Amino acid sequence: MAFYCYLLECADGTYYCGWTKDVERRVQTHNRGQGARYTRARRPVKLVYMEELENQSEAMRREHRLKQKSHEAKTLLIHQYEERIHEA
Repeated sequence: MAFYCYLLECADGTYYCGWTKDVERRVQTHNRGQGARYTRARRPVKLVYMEELENQSEAMRREHRLKQKSHEAKTLLIHQYEERIHEA
């Protein structure tokens, strides 16, 4: 079973990082105001980055590492991700 680490861009331009087994469902939960407290006041949110990991432990570790990055570093990661998506 795959797990995912993801970044959301909030309406105020900030990023939220999390992990899940179902990214689409989790984004919908955030946008309904039933997700993390952080995103409730910053809706709507949109998915801007995700990566698949092998297990929950790896997803949680990756989430922790991404949360340590600056806003600028996250923005660069998102741009690189978007370029890979468009190339595929």
